[in-house]
Amino acid sequence: MSYLGEKIKKLGFGLMRLPQKDGVIDVEQTKQMVDAFMACGFTYFDTAWAYEGSEDAIRQALVERYPRSSFQLATKNAAWINCKTREEAVAQFDISLKQTGAGYFDFYLLHNLGEHRTRFFDDFDMWNFVREKKAQGLIKHIGFSFHSTPEELDEILINHPEMEFVQLQINYADWDYPAVQSKKCYEIARKHNKPVVIMEPVKGGMLANPPESVVKILKRAEPESSAASWSIRFAANLDGVITVLSGMSNMEQMKDNLSYMRGFSGLTEKEEQTIKAAMEEISRIPVIPCTTCNYCAKVCPNNVGISGSFTAMNYLTLYGDKEAAANQERWLVSGHGKKKAAECIRCGKCERVCPQHIRIREELEKVTKYIG
Repeated sequence: MSYLGEKIKKLGFGLMRLPQKDGVIDVEQTKQMVDAFMACGFTYFDTAWAYEGSEDAIRQALVERYPRSSFQLATKNAAWINCKTREEAVAQFDISLKQTGAGYFDFYLLHNLGEHRTRFFDDFDMWNFVREKKAQGLIKHIGFSFHSTPEELDEILINHPEMEFVQLQINYADWDYPAVQSKKCYEIARKHNKPVVIMEPVKGGMLANPPESVVKILKRAEPESSAASWSIRFAANLDGVITVLSGMSNMEQMKDNLSYMRGFSGLTEKEEQTIKAAMEEISRIPVIPCTTCNYCAKVCPNNVGISGSFTAMNYLTLYGDKEAAANQERWLVSGHGKKKAAECIRCGKCERVCPQHIRIREELEKVTKYIG
């Protein structure tokens, strides 16, 4: 099946987590991974101006070694990163062209829309900029990646029907998870008839090592299959999907992905039931029942990042990865101008407005104790 006139297999090579050697991207190992990927008929590569060293590495590993018509290259514009003027924002495009040496981009995305970041693309009129570059033949397809609520996604797509595709975080753990709402965002994209590129199918590696009770379900169904394979197959099975990006970091991950995606034609009924059981098992793990409605934020006199702290704590509960939980806390709390859980003054105003009746003060103490 093809979308936007492109015949693309359902596995895409995400270039955010390329192999490293002595603190820099290992181009030689990246070349081997590119060769294995292309040999199996996969052709979609996803990089970004903001991925340090990635555009330069893919120039050496792919662009300079294969005919330009034999692959699709996607990159992204992050106008919200250190850009004070439109000139600085649009300059990212020329930098990406130079670093990749690609000549043109098959897919060009406005990077990480949602919340406060969207206004930069509005203020700098990046919407018309990408349309102009498409008219010049320097971009084949324009779209955006998105991390926020279904309501905001709907608003953007209403305002910008010219966008041809959307890149969304979708995986079976986040499908109904209130802090991400993968299913609802996917449904919004489909409502607007926008094909979807899927990112984070393995949730940043979390679903390569899911909770032990989930591992048992997956291993019972297919003892030889990796946990990660279930995540990517779940995403690839959805309708209207251009490709599923996997941020591969070594040849072992590449070989595993190729082993089951080379001939992928959809999930069997038995496989669908296995993933459903895994989803149900994750939903039974006791997490803080925060829906990120943020009513608490509206009344907190000390600007504590309550919902972000709870999302981070739930990461720790589900996956046992303190570093990943701390990264979530930094992004969702400090990164959004909020104060840490330890700065709660215990006034209790938040608890009086919480629809889920969460004992917020007690839970914030746990965040401080286990995450910091």
